[in-house]
Amino acid sequence: MAECIDRAGRGWLAGCFRIVLISGGCIVMLLGAASAKAQGLTWEEGLRGDAPDRYTVVRGDTLWGISGRFLQHPWQWPEVWQVNPQIRNPHLIYPGDVVYLYDCNGRPCLGLERGQGIVQLSPEVRRIPAREAIEPIPLEMIRHFLRDHRVIDGPEALDELAYVVAGDDRRIISGAGDRFYARGQIPRGPRYGIYRIGERYIDAVSGELLGLELEGVGEARVERSEKDIVVLEVLSASQEVRNNDIILPLESRELIREFVPRAPDSTVGGRILAAPGGVRFIGRLQVVALDRGRRDGLEAGHVLQVEQQGERVNDPRSGEVLRLPGNEAGLIMVFRPYEKMSYGLVMRASRALEVGDRVHNPRHGRGVALR
Repeated sequence: MAECIDRAGRGWLAGCFRIVLISGGCIVMLLGAASAKAQGLTWEEGLRGDAPDRYTVVRGDTLWGISGRFLQHPWQWPEVWQVNPQIRNPHLIYPGDVVYLYDCNGRPCLGLERGQGIVQLSPEVRRIPAREAIEPIPLEMIRHFLRDHRVIDGPEALDELAYVVAGDDRRIISGAGDRFYARGQIPRGPRYGIYRIGERYIDAVSGELLGLELEGVGEARVERSEKDIVVLEVLSASQEVRNNDIILPLESRELIREFVPRAPDSTVGGRILAAPGGVRFIGRLQVVALDRGRRDGLEAGHVLQVEQQGERVNDPRSGEVLRLPGNEAGLIMVFRPYEKMSYGLVMRASRALEVGDRVHNPRHGRGVALR
């Protein structure tokens, strides 16, 4: 453990930080030299130089944000974070809890105070409603986006989907409370999304169609059907429902609370494909479309580094045009991978990001961090 005893007399080695969830739902937070050494982290790549001795969790905090108070690279939430498979929601840090650094038998550790006094972290059951636990990342942006956007693979898939053929009483457009008619096979379900065809995502290099974006218009329920004509009622609508809009069962959103930010397992290299809504300059907590998906090894939670292409300059002696090295510009976390493309949330942006910026595995590789 000698290599862990450093850092200006406080005895903490940057990069040895992890939280482990064990049986019964308790949290053990420690700084393990072996893990840091195995991952090859240096002092600069681990614990922040200004990491606090204590931090009180407040409402609105996220696990990513708390991680960023202690770590140089908050995305480094490792596979050494062990989750008891019987626990559905492992996010067991709550407003009012205090995360603190302390010495445990000569080993640097993190403790957790809950309520009055210090909790000795051991396999105990602590049942608190999941709604009180802090979120891993700012999920509201993702919830909003997933409610209004989804992707299908291509035109051939579009031909198989049900679509609006008419409004009730010869209406061209319909709104909340109105009935309308759709044609096609609609799987059974309590609620359906009404979508309009949006952007066509094209690979800039190969020209391959990566997906068709569907923009949410509203929600509906089925009243009855006759042969291939279905009668539906508009339950809510952000825009008017029009002929040729698409009808689909709403997507399940259960996975949005289970993100574990981490580096991809394989090498990934791609580009920012688009910023839904036509935004030119992209900042923190904005959604982007990426030209890589499940077939490229991307999964929900994978973190990619953004690199902006360097400027072109003229060599003052030879006159030839040179491309300067690129600059690291931010981090994107994938939250919805499709087969050929993905949607990601910008978690960090040191400068304005743009469509066409490169994305790749974080340069610092895998590591250990707070989750």
